[in-house]
Amino acid sequence: MLKVEDLKKDEEIQILIKKADKQMEEIGYTEHGERHIAVTSKIAGEILEAFGYSEREIELAKIAGYLHDIGNAVNRVDHAHTGALFAYQLLKDRGMSIEDAASIMMAIGNHDESTGNAVSPISAALILADKSDVHRSRVRKGNEASRFDIHDRVNYAVEESKVVVDKENRKVILKLKIDTKICPVIKYFEIFLDRMLLSKRAAHYLDVWFELEINGATLL
Repeated sequence: MLKVEDLKKDEEIQILIKKADKQMEEIGYTEHGERHIAVTSKIAGEILEAFGYSEREIELAKIAGYLHDIGNAVNRVDHAHTGALFAYQLLKDRGMSIEDAASIMMAIGNHDESTGNAVSPISAALILADKSDVHRSRVRKGNEASRFDIHDRVNYAVEESKVVVDKENRKVILKLKIDTKICPVIKYFEIFLDRMLLSKRAAHYLDVWFELEINGATLL
């Protein structure tokens, strides 16, 4: 079975990942490259593993997490749909079964909050992992606050970010430590409310609960 580690050694896929992130940098977006996709892949796999899904589904979730933003190599607009088709063909070309490649296509095609919904355990895990990656390390402009837009400011304010998978209580908890001198908590909701609501729906699909904890207080 094709594994995420195989993709990390694949020259074509690595070039596409770099091009996708470069395009995002050029249009002023936060980091969407190797760091983000590695975090998303890891968390997606951990979520399904914790809640008893099969090794196959866990690996497919990891692959979906690793490839989910590859559509940004074409254009940010409709990147989820472009990336889904892109990933399907790339994985088929590398010997993955049509069944598994289609499962990843479904997940990637549904990860964007503007058009997506959880349609499988793999897609639900991808949504939860992707939408939970908010942190100052994603800001490309260092600490040059005068150059920050609102997305930069919110991400830069997040000093600590951790996804806790509570198997016993069937919860996925996003714990954030936000420097409110940089950005008030309300701005987080202003920018990311749609993402958090999609995460709650994704958790519900897995029959678990999603919680957002900021500075020690449960807010969602």
